[in-house]
Amino acid sequence: MTPRPLGGVLPVIQTPFTDVGEIDYEVLDAEVRWLLELGADGLVVGMVSEVLRLSDRERTALITFLGDRAGSAQTHVVMSVGAESTRVALGNAQIAQDHGATAVMAIPPVSVALPDSEVREYYRALVAGLSIPVVVQDASGYVGAPLSIGVMAQLQAEFGERVLFKPEAQPIGQRLSQLREATDGSAQIFEGTGGLCLIDSMRRGIAGTMPGADVCWAIVEMWRAGCAGNFTRAYEVQGPLLGLLAVQTSLDSFIAVEKHLLVRQGVFRSATVRAPVGFTLDEETISEVNRLFDALCDVCGRPPSRPSGR
Repeated sequence: MTPRPLGGVLPVIQTPFTDVGEIDYEVLDAEVRWLLELGADGLVVGMVSEVLRLSDRERTALITFLGDRAGSAQTHVVMSVGAESTRVALGNAQIAQDHGATAVMAIPPVSVALPDSEVREYYRALVAGLSIPVVVQDASGYVGAPLSIGVMAQLQAEFGERVLFKPEAQPIGQRLSQLREATDGSAQIFEGTGGLCLIDSMRRGIAGTMPGADVCWAIVEMWRAGCAGNFTRAYEVQGPLLGLLAVQTSLDSFIAVEKHLLVRQGVFRSATVRAPVGFTLDEETISEVNRLFDALCDVCGRPPSRPSGR
């Protein structure tokens, strides 16, 4: 069976590592099953998956593993493939396609400032070289510079539904609307703020969201409430979530907090992060994260249980 169209809640997995730094596939399998049991509409390997800290061999092994799991579950898996050259990015994307990815996601090169024409050609090569969709990711909240709305609109005009978008430059809402208007409402747009701008983005017509894995259950509840028009309930869930997100101000802080909470929920055995890192949790921050997490659990009516099979 073919998965339904890409959309809904697509959590970005955290990559679990053993104490000696290898990918822990037993834990990853438990994470995947847990997320799908919570109602995720697919899986994403992205920036917070520490994809930039993986070797080529590890990337291939990871997408092979997730492609098999997604195929068995008849769901989506989106693989991050961005690189500093078009040749390498396209090679990454073709490997992902060959090993079960149902879409790829790519940031542009970030080591040099590129003119719009070069950015456009980079993405054109990716879309033209694949049979699966390409998510154009503006990850300028973490790395690089904001992508031009004009470039994204040109890609949409040329490739239609074969290209999707994840705009993350500030201001999120206004740029999302600008892209929607520049494409006459035809662009399929995903938000990736972890829930920070989810309700506003839903009101602006997004196709889905790509949050972190740690509190996917809260995002699923917000998404379903918003889709049903119950924004009162969505705002209730968003309240304590905003406090939790306020602690996460960088890529490494997202990774650290998410892994801590996955350990707390019994999904991960270890919160090991690939070094070097730009953020570590101290005891006071851990206490604050735990307090905010408890408040979110209270609003959602339950703390999530330990996943089955572990």
